[in-house]
Amino acid sequence: MPGSQDFASDPRNRNALISLNGRLVSRDDATVSIFDGGFVVGDGVWEGFRLHKGTLLFLDEHLDRLYWGLAQIRLGLGLDKAALTAEMRRLLDANHMQDGVHIRLMVTRGKKSAPNQDPRNALGPPTIAIVAEYKQPDPGLATRGLSLATASIRCSPKYMFDMRLNSHSRLNLIMALLEAIDAGADEALMLDPHGHVSSCNATNFFCVRNGEVLTSSGEYCFNGVTRRNVIRLCRDNDIPIREGDFSLDDALAADEAFVTGTFGGLTPVREIDGHRLAATLPGPMTQKLRTLYEALKDQQASTTSGQAQARTREPASPVDGQASP
Repeated sequence: MPGSQDFASDPRNRNALISLNGRLVSRDDATVSIFDGGFVVGDGVWEGFRLHKGTLLFLDEHLDRLYWGLAQIRLGLGLDKAALTAEMRRLLDANHMQDGVHIRLMVTRGKKSAPNQDPRNALGPPTIAIVAEYKQPDPGLATRGLSLATASIRCSPKYMFDMRLNSHSRLNLIMALLEAIDAGADEALMLDPHGHVSSCNATNFFCVRNGEVLTSSGEYCFNGVTRRNVIRLCRDNDIPIREGDFSLDDALAADEAFVTGTFGGLTPVREIDGHRLAATLPGPMTQKLRTLYEALKDQQASTTSGQAQARTREPASPVDGQASP
C-alpha cells in the first residue's frame, strides 16, 4: 500500500487486544452493531496517538483536539481526559507495548433505534474503541518520496464542513484519493475554495522555496498536531516560514516538499502532477526538519519519563490527619 500511511505488517498485531467500551477483546471479537451511528452515517470522531519510548507523544494536544471535536458534534464521552488516558495505558500495558505503536481512538454516537441520521435516536452511551498496533512508517519513503496528484475536490470552509474536525465521515477525502490513484499517484493534493494549496487527503502539505518553508494559512486544512510542531520548530530554529496562501504553480516551482502527520511524521514528496521536484530525497530542509522533529520526540519522551519517575518518588499525602513520615 503506497502513501504516507504505508506500513509493514507486524505479526504481533494479530493477538493484540482492543479496548471496546471498556472491555479488552480480541480483534475477532471487536464488533459493533450495524445500528451504530458510526456505521450508519459516520457519526463520530477519532484521534490518532503515537507511543514513542513509552510516552504518548503530545498527549495534551491530541486530547484537546479530540474533546474539541466531541463538543462540535454534541457528543458526551462520559470520561474525562485522565480516565481516557488511563484506559489507553491499560490497553498498552495489557499488550506489553512500549514503542513504535500507533493508536486509533474512535468515538461514535453509539447504537441507534433506527438507521437514520437523527442523533436524538441514539439509545445510550457512545461507542468507544481503541486500537493499538505496532506500526512503523515505511523507511523507504524517506528516499522514495510521495507522488501527489491535484484533485478536483476542494477542501471545504468551516461553514460547509470544517476540515479541522476528525470526522468518521471521510468520503470527500477518499474520493480525492481515488482521483489521485486513478492518476497513478500515491496521495491527493487538495486546493481550497479559492484555488490555493491547502492539504493532502490525509496529511498537511509543506513546500520549500529559496530556503523558505511555505504552508497554508490553516483555514482550510487539518488541525494537525505535527503541523503545529513543525511550524514551531521552524520558528525556534530561525528557519524562515510563511503561513498563508500560495498557488499550485508555487508548489510546482518548489525546491522540495513534504507532508506531515501523526503516523508518518515528515514524509518527503518527490513529484506533483508528474513534475519532479528538483531536490534529491529527502531534500536538505526536509531532512533538517525531520532530524529536529525526531529530537523533539525524544526530548518529550525523556521529559515525560522523568516526570513520571518523580511522581513515584513523591511522599504520599497525609491521610485522615496522619502526618507523612
